[in-house]
Order: sequence, then structure tokens, then C-alpha cells
Amino acid sequence: MNTAQFTPAGTLTAEDLGRIHLIGVGGVGMSGLARLFLTRGLPVSGSELREWPSLAGMRALGGTIHMTHEAANLDGVDTVVYSSAIPQDHLELVEARRRGLRVLHRSEALAAAMTGRLTVAIAGTHGKTTTTSMVTMVLQQAGADPSFVIGGEISEVGSGAHHGTGEHFVVEADESDRSFLIYRPYLSLITNIEADHLNTYGDLATLEAAFAEFARLTDRRGFIVTCADDPGGRRLAQTLRAEGRRVHTYGEAADADLRLSEIVSSAQGVRYLAEIDGRSLGEFRLPVPGRHMGLNSASAVLTAYLLGLPVEAAEAALAAFPGVRRRFERKGVADGVLVYDEYAYHPTSMTLALQTLREVAGDGRLIVVFQPYRLYRTRDLQAEIAAALGIADELVLLEVFGPGEVRQPGEGSAALVEAVPLPADRKVFVGSWDDVPVEVARRARPGDVVVTMGAPPISLMGDELLAALAARAGNAAGGSAATAG
Repeated sequence: MNTAQFTPAGTLTAEDLGRIHLIGVGGVGMSGLARLFLTRGLPVSGSELREWPSLAGMRALGGTIHMTHEAANLDGVDTVVYSSAIPQDHLELVEARRRGLRVLHRSEALAAAMTGRLTVAIAGTHGKTTTTSMVTMVLQQAGADPSFVIGGEISEVGSGAHHGTGEHFVVEADESDRSFLIYRPYLSLITNIEADHLNTYGDLATLEAAFAEFARLTDRRGFIVTCADDPGGRRLAQTLRAEGRRVHTYGEAADADLRLSEIVSSAQGVRYLAEIDGRSLGEFRLPVPGRHMGLNSASAVLTAYLLGLPVEAAEAALAAFPGVRRRFERKGVADGVLVYDEYAYHPTSMTLALQTLREVAGDGRLIVVFQPYRLYRTRDLQAEIAAALGIADELVLLEVFGPGEVRQPGEGSAALVEAVPLPADRKVFVGSWDDVPVEVARRARPGDVVVTMGAPPISLMGDELLAALAARAGNAAGGSAATAG
């Protein structure tokens, strides 16, 4: 998608949008935007075809949800908002333009909501949802009451969006369609840069150039933050510094401005020591495991430091960080089997998540239920995705989730499962959603860890797995053995 399709952030405010209608309002990004507008007191409607969990919360806030897509949904509407997942010939989008209504891409509507605020924009190939959540909680702990829109839900807050009274606006900036280039951040944070969304960019060099352009849009009075441990982030820092811009870095690298050391990760969480410019900031702890979580949290510490917030607020917020839904989310236990859900679908984030889950599994086995996300990614990164899945002891693979994509011969999960380096009896491609719980119940043993991983729909599978495992236990012992949380 060409950035020229988007209008850069300007003087348009959320209040200027009037009555707002969002097409596909149940999606993660759209539901967060809808919630932001609703908590701001604006009239909001939306259309959807599936009863996503987020819809109940929108209705409770006064939103009108239409469970159809039709022209009548636009009656009385002033502004129609769509995402990149909505085709240009969608009937509501076509009707909105026929009626002469204001039509905005999600990012344009979000930019309007940021007008007049100090925007903290977090971008990157991996970790941006978790990092945005951490930064938000640090600002909340410091009493800043930021507005925020996140691509996931903070477990403790139970929301991915909020209209705050403070001067800061924290946003997860999406690079997938170049729409992050319309934002004008006060602080831009890039967690890492790796090959992804090459259907949009073509190659890594073009993707890196887009991240550099995003960073250059940062207010000259503000801050640019990158990860010194990430090769892409390091190259970006070198490029920007050569242009005379000051870049602040974090990581384990010896030359990082905020440096981590003595990182320890276990099933109980992660802890590390931090120092900035040679001055100790003390020890930081998170109740969620994974070295990558520690690295994400360090960027939140650096952000707080640059914004002049108390480092103690960052320490307290991170110590209480509950995680993000669909990011290492514990769904429950049934018949001695622990079930998690994880959003990772890129091989790097998959590897980090599965290595952490193996720590949690201990002496038990790790069973992965994976739904690949997008045909082009599954095709272009098949070897890397297969290698990541090889960390599992058992694999149950669903077909690729790729709305709007056309599958070519030889593409999809049937080819992927063959590439996974596991014995044939420890991996299986299951073509029907309804057959997955049966397959998992057949394979899982008490003490095992099962994780549903990948595209958005797989997040709904965890409850079905718990039910199947509980039914198995009930059949064996005459009672249910499932517990939530």
C-alpha cells in the first residue's frame, strides 16, 4: 500500500469526526480504536460478522454493533473508518463514498485522536504490543494518565485502549502497510527490524528505509529510541546519528545507553540489573518469563527516563506487569495439562516464545497448535518457521489463515508440516478446526504444556482444548478437572 493514500497527522481532531462507523470493528486494531472513541464520549457504531469477545465491552460503553454488513448501517453516520484488511470494493466502503461521507483509514482516524498530545509511538517487527503495554503501565504508575491504543489487551487493565486526561498518547505503530508514516511522534521507539511484510516492501532494505523515515518524523525536541542488540536497530541508529540526530539505545551491548546485565529468566519471571551512562538504576523484575521480555521492559525504563518520569515508577509498574492477552497468556489447566495462548507467527518471535514455554514445561512435553498467518509469510519464511516449530515435542498444524489471499499449488500448511524437523508421528496437519481438540486430547499427557499459537482465530481454540481435556478426564474419572486462569 502506498503511503500517499494516507493523510499525515494534522489539525483534524476526534471530535471533528462526528458520528463514527468502523467496518470490521471486532478486529484487534479496530476494536481498540472504537473503545478509545467511546471512552472519549463520541458516538460510535461498527459492523461485524463474528461475535468477537471485544464486542460486549463496546456495547457496554454505548457502542452500536451491527452483525451484518449493509448500506443501512451508515444511516446518520458522518465518518467511516476502515482498515487495510477491508477490500476497497467492500459494500459499506463503496456506499460511504457514494454518499460523500468522510472516509478514513484506521491510522488516519487514530492520528486525529492524537492531535494536541505528546505521542509515544512504538514500532518494530516483534515485541511492540508488549512494549506499548509496558510503557503505558509505567506512565500510569507515574500518575500521567495517558491515552493509549495497543494492538492487544493489557491483562490487568482488560483493555487495549483508553482516553486519558494526561498529555501523553501511547500508540502501537503498525508498519505492515506503511500507515505508521502518518504519525508525528514526540518519542519514537523501534524495538527491532527484521524481514516481514515483504508483500508491502519487497525487500529488507526498503523495509529498513521505511523505519528510518518513521524515525525522522520524530519531533526534533523529542527522542528516538532503538535496541543496540538488534542488527536492524543498530544500523538505524548509525544512519540517524550520521545525519546529526541523537538516538538513545538500550540492550546488553557494551555501548548501549541503557545497559542490561545479569539477566536471569525462569518460569517465575525475569530479572536484571540496569545502568544508564554508567550510573546504576538498580534491579528490575517482571513476573513473566523470557529474556526478550526483559529487553522489552528495558525500553520502557529508558522511555520513562527520557520523559523525566521517576525510574521508581518504572520499577513498580514492571514488577506488577501482568502480561498481554495473546502474549504468553495462560488459559487454564485441564486433566493435568497446562494451556497457553501466544500470538507469535514470525519465526524469531516464535523461537523466543517456544524457548520460554520449554522453560515452563520443565520435565513435561511442549505441544504446539499452530495456525500460520498469511500465505506469503509462510511461503517466504517456510524454512525458518519450520525450524522454530521444531522446538516443540509435538505439533498440530492448521491451515494457513490468509484472508483475501489466493493459495497457489504447493503452498500452505501441507508443505510446511513436511518441512518441520520432527518425526512423522510427532507432527500432524489437521484440516478441520473441529478435529483439533480431539487430536490434542489424544496426544497430551498430564504434565504437558500446550500452546495455541499464530493467527488471530487460533486464540479461540484454547477454551475448546480445555473443554476436550476436561471431558477426557470426566470420562475417565466421572468428573470435570478443568480450572481457568
